[in-house]
Amino acid sequence: MSSATSVTNPIRVGVLAGEPIRLEGLTTVFERAPEYGQSPLLPVVGRLEELLADEELEYLMLDLNSSVGGPNLISEIRRLRPLLRLIVIGPPGNDELVMDSIIGGARAYLDSSAGPRVVREAIEVVVLGSIWAPRRILSLLIDRLMATPENGAGSKDQRLTARERQVLDLILQARSNREIARELGIEERTVKAHVGRLMRKTGAENRIDLSMRVLNGSLRVKPRLEPES
Repeated sequence: MSSATSVTNPIRVGVLAGEPIRLEGLTTVFERAPEYGQSPLLPVVGRLEELLADEELEYLMLDLNSSVGGPNLISEIRRLRPLLRLIVIGPPGNDELVMDSIIGGARAYLDSSAGPRVVREAIEVVVLGSIWAPRRILSLLIDRLMATPENGAGSKDQRLTARERQVLDLILQARSNREIARELGIEERTVKAHVGRLMRKTGAENRIDLSMRVLNGSLRVKPRLEPES
């Protein structure tokens, strides 16, 4: 049974927006009854100082469209509450803002055109410990991290294979092994083998740890100790 189905008490989600009309729009997300397997949610509305002072609050929905600061605000929130999981809503068509938000610590980025159902799905993905962001952004993020000198991207023995990068990209989208196998047209056991190699190469303990290493910029690829199949 997933963690979503075992939750009985509502998960409290802080909601922060600078304009009353946008705040009202965001709270409509919580009016939807949870679908099967989804966690019940409870909105917590307040000023930033009040929300950050609430030590029991684990999630915060932040509207960058009406908040000043952008990625700098995200970094400041992360500094004050490093374990707070951020769901960011911002303007569309700004890949750098999306990238900076995710690198800064946001667990989800949705543009302002996202409807209540999509926002609800994104929150659920974050609750389950994964990331919600446009696929092209996740791919760009992997490219950027693997291009840094300390990751050894210039060394043949320390580079992820093309297939491993595809699998990593889909892991970041919270896809199961079965879903990854279906999308890539390979067997599930082959996916498991790629995931195992990713864990060994990066030192990650599990899929969530692997995702977090990518998103906080701490991904490190160890030298390859075995031949690739």
